Amino acid sequence: MSHTYNFDTCPERTGFGSLKWDKYKGRDILPLWVADMDFVTAPEILEALQHRLDHGVFGYTIPHEAPIEAVINYLDRQHSYSAKAAWLNFLPGLVPAINLCCHAFTEPGNSVMTATPVYPPFISAPDYAERELIKVPLCLDSQDRWTLDIAAMEAAIQTHTKIFVLCSPHNPVGRVFSKEELTALADFCERHDLILISDEIHCDLVFDAEAKHTLTATLSEQIANRTVTLMAPSKTYNLPGLACAFSVIENTKLRAQFQKTIRGIITEVNCFGYAGITAAYDHGEPWRQALLTYLRNNYHLIYDFIRREIPEITFRPMESTYLAWLDVSKLGIKDPVRHFEKHGVGLTDGTPFDGHQHLRLNFGCPHSRLEEGLEKIRAAVLS
Repeated sequence: MSHTYNFDTCPERTGFGSLKWDKYKGRDILPLWVADMDFVTAPEILEALQHRLDHGVFGYTIPHEAPIEAVINYLDRQHSYSAKAAWLNFLPGLVPAINLCCHAFTEPGNSVMTATPVYPPFISAPDYAERELIKVPLCLDSQDRWTLDIAAMEAAIQTHTKIFVLCSPHNPVGRVFSKEELTALADFCERHDLILISDEIHCDLVFDAEAKHTLTATLSEQIANRTVTLMAPSKTYNLPGLACAFSVIENTKLRAQFQKTIRGIITEVNCFGYAGITAAYDHGEPWRQALLTYLRNNYHLIYDFIRREIPEITFRPMESTYLAWLDVSKLGIKDPVRHFEKHGVGLTDGTPFDGHQHLRLNFGCPHSRLEEGLEKIRAAVLS
């Protein structure tokens, strides 16, 4: 069945308990913050959810054949990764998974390393587990692109460091790390006997035609043996409310440690989550390709607008996600989030990412809405 995909018109989201929109309920502020898109998901997914709804019984649902096959086929087709069903654990989200990894693979007195700025749960999870966090800032390479600072990581590593938590592609800077960059990280993990927690939730949102995502576990048997891969269709297909993610853990010992830690804490994925992930991976590719074209155009709209109209904001090139990382330090604003809210646009504060004087803009929205937001940002800068 062929479909026409419309990204220019989106439904009203207030009044549905939307985290993104209800934050500013009753206020004239355009929300371009938290990471969910305003787009209606793929019609193939809606049809699958309707089919599941029509069944009328919503009991406890186990990881059955359809979602397992969908995930395995997707990993092979999309990422050249031959996974086995036994390696999978279905989860209601990646944030609890990251937190539980800190418990599963470290002990009191151990430390966790990550590269910042980064998605805030990477920073909070070790703290919640009462583990030391070692933050190593990303650095800029010769092409002015954010990259991992292996030398700084070597200087910061401790004997009690047990895991490295990676965001790949990277949220918030939008980098798709090259195979060479990931290999350097893999070598670092090998040298220091670290378990690599690789959050690859944005891996299907690469809109730059020259960039190619490499699943970390496909680099070598050695790194696969020490990697916990975390994935979900939620960002790509705008399904976070369905709460369906999964881990891939090849190493039998690590998998057993993880499964022991999550038992009694991680609950069953709901039946609609399984229906959504199955439809997304089995039938969602045409919609995803149309989405990437739309996001690519939105990205260029932002990049060109900022360079032309508000060069006071630094926005480095990115290759993936729908989240623009804006450096507003040159503006000299004490509270950037509040300043832009006063001018009618809601952006994400970079401080919890360890990105002081940065803001994150969600461009997973119609062109017209993005243009409106950019005009408000320009007015805020000029005020």
